[in-house]
Amino acid sequence: MRHEPKIFVAGHRGMVGSAVVRCLNAQGRKNIVTCTKAELDLTQQQAVRDFFAREKIDQVYLAAGKVGGIHANNTYPAEFIYQNLMMEANVIHEAWQAGVKKLLFMGSSCIYPRMAAQPMTENALMSGPLEPTNEPYAIAKIAGIKLCESYNRQYGTSHGTDYRSVMPTNLYGPGDNYDAQNSHVVPALIRRFHEAKICRAPTVVIWGSGTPLREFLFVGDMAAASVHVMDLDVPTYAAHTKPAQSHINVGFGSDISIAALAFKVANVVGYTGAITFDKSKNDGPPRKLLDSSHLKNLGWQPRVALKPGLVLAYADFCKKKSVLNNIEINTGHDKLESDTAKLIGWPGVNGHNHHMTVQQMGTSAL
Repeated sequence: MRHEPKIFVAGHRGMVGSAVVRCLNAQGRKNIVTCTKAELDLTQQQAVRDFFAREKIDQVYLAAGKVGGIHANNTYPAEFIYQNLMMEANVIHEAWQAGVKKLLFMGSSCIYPRMAAQPMTENALMSGPLEPTNEPYAIAKIAGIKLCESYNRQYGTSHGTDYRSVMPTNLYGPGDNYDAQNSHVVPALIRRFHEAKICRAPTVVIWGSGTPLREFLFVGDMAAASVHVMDLDVPTYAAHTKPAQSHINVGFGSDISIAALAFKVANVVGYTGAITFDKSKNDGPPRKLLDSSHLKNLGWQPRVALKPGLVLAYADFCKKKSVLNNIEINTGHDKLESDTAKLIGWPGVNGHNHHMTVQQMGTSAL
C-alpha cells in the first residue's frame, strides 16, 4: 500500500494556509495536520519541538506568519521581524531535527529591492535596498529562504533534506484580512467601496496618484502553485533553481494600475459614485511585477483572472459581514461566482446565505 504523507500546514487559518488545505483536500489528500495558535505557538521553540516529536510529520507547508499592509508594517516593525524570524527558525529547525525531508516555505515579493528591474527575476534578490516601509518583514522572509538553502546545503546529501521556497506576488481572495487599518490593497478597496455603497457616499478617495502598477494573484492559484512545487521531483526542481538561489516566483504574469484596480473593485462591489485620487499621498515603487517564467516552465499556469477572483473575494467579504452582523448580503454576481468556484474546485462558495438584500450595515472609516 502506498504511504500517504502526513502533511502539516502551518498557518491554516490564514488566507494562504487555508487555501493550501482546500487544495490538498481537493486532490484527495486527507492526512493533514493543523493547529491553531492557541494549540501551538510557533514562536516557542520547545512547543514546536514537542509537536514534531509527537506528530511524526512527513511534509510541511510553512504558510504561517505575521502579515499586514503599509500601516501595519510601519506601526509594528519589531513584531513583524521578530515573530516571522522566530516562526521560520523554529519550524525549519525542528522539522529537520524530527527528520522531515520535505518543506515548502512561503515568502513574499517584498524580498526584492525597491527599484529592482521589472519584471523581477529570482536573481534580483539582495541586489539593492529594500522598500523601507516593510524592510523588517522582507528581511525575515529573506532569512526564511536562506534557512531552507542552508539546511539543504549542510544536510541535503547526508539527511535527504529538501526544503524549498516560493515567493508570491500580491495575493487576494477568500480568507483575506479586511481590517480597516492593517489590510492590503484589494481587501481595503473591497471594504471601502462596500461601505461607500451602503452609506451612498458620493465620492471615494484613494490614496496616491493611482498610476503605480501592481500584480495580483488569486490565493487559490497560489495554493495550487505551492502544491505543484512541493510535488516536483528533486532533479526537476534542481534543474530550474540554484543551490544558493532556490526560491521560485509565483505571479499572475501581468500587472494593472492602482486606478484601474480601484475601478474594477468598484464595479464588482456595485459602487457607482465618483472615484478620486489624493496625489499628496505616497505612491511607493512605480511598478512591481514578478518574472514567473521558471514556474511556468515547470508546467504551472494561473487559472483565475482578476475579475472573477475579485467576485470570489467580495463574496467572502460579504459572508464575513453577514455572519458578524447577522444580516444577509447579495453580491450581485451569482453566476460568475459559481462558475469560477467550479473552475477551481472551490467548495461551498454558493449556498452560504450571502445572496440576499442588505438589511443594515454599520460603516467605519478606512
